[in-house]
Amino acid sequence: MKYDFDRLTQRRGTGSLKWDVEERELPMWVADMDFPAAPEIRAAIEKRAEHGIFGYNIIPEEWYQAYVSWWSRRYGLDMEREWLIYCTGVIPAVSSAVRKLTTVGENVLVQTPVYNIFFNSIRNNGRNILENPLVYDGREYRMDFEDLEKKLADPQTTLMLLCNPHNPVGKIWDRETLERVGQLCAKHHVVVLSDEIHCDLTDPGVKYVPFISVSDVCRDNSVTCMAPTKTFNIAGLQTAAVMVPDPVLRHKMDRELNTSEVAEPNTFAVTAAVEAYNEGEAWLEELREYLYGNKLRVREFLEREVPGVRAVPSQATYLLWLDCSRVTEDGTALAEFIRQETGLYLTAGEHYGSCGRGFLRMNIACPRERLEDGLNRLKQGVEAY
Repeated sequence: MKYDFDRLTQRRGTGSLKWDVEERELPMWVADMDFPAAPEIRAAIEKRAEHGIFGYNIIPEEWYQAYVSWWSRRYGLDMEREWLIYCTGVIPAVSSAVRKLTTVGENVLVQTPVYNIFFNSIRNNGRNILENPLVYDGREYRMDFEDLEKKLADPQTTLMLLCNPHNPVGKIWDRETLERVGQLCAKHHVVVLSDEIHCDLTDPGVKYVPFISVSDVCRDNSVTCMAPTKTFNIAGLQTAAVMVPDPVLRHKMDRELNTSEVAEPNTFAVTAAVEAYNEGEAWLEELREYLYGNKLRVREFLEREVPGVRAVPSQATYLLWLDCSRVTEDGTALAEFIRQETGLYLTAGEHYGSCGRGFLRMNIACPRERLEDGLNRLKQGVEAY
């Protein structure tokens, strides 16, 4: 490999949210990686920093072209420059969409278990969370379309938050599934906001399907959130975009993002994004191989050493959804016990909705040595529990 993903980097004392834990603890919870950003990105940031003047910034043409080129060559998507709006992050974009595309007291539909911050974006803006739980058959997840249409048909439901690929279950929704979602939402006048921040972090040989690429219906009734931040581990630089083909929806999102003051870049946000998409592809391909190796190692370890815990098969993200139902139905109690007993910090599945109660989420984006430490702690904690 050209890039070294085995190197351990000390993150304590760097203001890291993930690593702001006790000395004995090993954090494998929040979704950022324990790998330095690609050297190409770091070099571009260093070059920009050498200039020494960090005034207000514009969104240059190369930022638009970097997004357009990336999605064209990797996913065959004919994105138009005018569809893109800069924003500081996917969650500011989600919250902005909730405020602009719905009114207080209306329903925003989510498919649980799902990224827990979605709940905050809905509640904090005075809207109602409407759950369409995914169906789990003991092996994998699928959408419950009968329940979905029933809830979309409620006149109070005006926005659906789609997670594609899905966090935390790691599911890549196929074209047929997405097309059906798009048709149902259009039929019932519900706008789709598709969070596609994990789209690049798929298993080798696997690609996700952009929601807007499925049909004209999906394209014209949706807002897509995208960013290089999860892919290249640069979340702290606060750089993202929304893609909105429909001009009316785009005008609404543009107005709200600007009203909320989340549409202006910091000095390094544009530099990092452009360099990531233009020069980071080789690094990403090696990262995907490494993460896939970590996934295989976790599955092998659990089957042999912790048979009561099973990693739900996934095709995307570096977040593993662990089915602990053979150990306990109370994943929250299990997570707390493991952390207290071994120092391993995982996220309880209940954070992602009540249907995640018997699960844990584990972040495996770390050097193999650190992963082995986490797996041994997990085994120790489950056995003691």
